Amino acid sequence: MTADQKRVLFLCTGNSARSQMAEAVVNARLGDRWRAFSAGVQPTGRVNPYAIRALEEIGIQHEGESKHVNQFIDQEFAVVVTVCDDAAENCPVWVGKGKREHLSFPDPAKMTGTDDHVMAAFRQVLEDINKKVPALLVEKEIQFKTKDAKPGL
Repeated sequence: MTADQKRVLFLCTGNSARSQMAEAVVNARLGDRWRAFSAGVQPTGRVNPYAIRALEEIGIQHEGESKHVNQFIDQEFAVVVTVCDDAAENCPVWVGKGKREHLSFPDPAKMTGTDDHVMAAFRQVLEDINKKVPALLVEKEIQFKTKDAKPGL
């Protein structure tokens, strides 16, 4: 991690799919400016193999591990993003340091059916993550620069 990198934490329930994919996208696409981490309030203990496959399809190698949010509670983050589906789930609450944000993504790990159906759900969520997460972090960068440029705000 370089001194210029900002830290972002992605939170969800199981830390097996959405938060893992968000972590991987940021580290692969925005790694010069951001260092991403992910965690869950009830980690599954593994990264969903469909998440790994979806990431590999867009050229991202991810060797993440499912982690509990308590592992990060004493660490400071520029931004903490919950990535759960707020219409269908209770999102984790972050009590540590960092600006809290929320992006809603359905849980592809709950998809049932054929391998093709499940994989299609993971691809769709990853496509949404690949659009929304970088856009949010670019917006945050602009806010940080504006705040730094105006002392006393």
